[in-house]
Amino acid sequence: MINEITAPIMNDSFDANENTMLSNDDVISTLNGLIETCKDGQEGFKESAESVTDSTLKTAFYEFSQQRAQFVGELQSLVRDLGGDPENSGSISGAIHRGWIDLKAMVTGKSDAAILNEAERGEDVAKGYYRDAAEKNLPANVSSVVNKQYQAIQSAHNQVKQWRDSANNENSTAKTGY
Repeated sequence: MINEITAPIMNDSFDANENTMLSNDDVISTLNGLIETCKDGQEGFKESAESVTDSTLKTAFYEFSQQRAQFVGELQSLVRDLGGDPENSGSISGAIHRGWIDLKAMVTGKSDAAILNEAERGEDVAKGYYRDAAEKNLPANVSSVVNKQYQAIQSAHNQVKQWRDSANNENSTAKTGY
């Protein structure tokens, strides 16, 4: 009987961690993960820009690469402000993905459509990492930067997806004649 009275009431819909601020180390870890993601995007867009033939895509990919470099700088500054050591490189999976893009480009003749397919796939990954980070209970100043960057990542993703869909439709029409 005593346990029933003194036991806390637990509601299945209540998440005790939902309102708990992340530890400093968890915030630094989250930011370092985003730094790796942005480094991957920076390198991926640079390599894509060097591989596409369409001048509009080339320019946009270089701009996206520069944008990711700026994001890296902002995130590294936040990590330093929190007393951490910022990540300085991309991820192993990002390097593998860029290697796959290179291999696929060699096999397909570096078609812009194939490069757009891989760029969009990379943006899907970045979008997921940013969505996960944005859902965490980060300090207000960190959350503001992450959300601003997340919106820019979503915008870049949507633009790349639009170009990819257009290129794939053009290729489909060229193959079928319709």
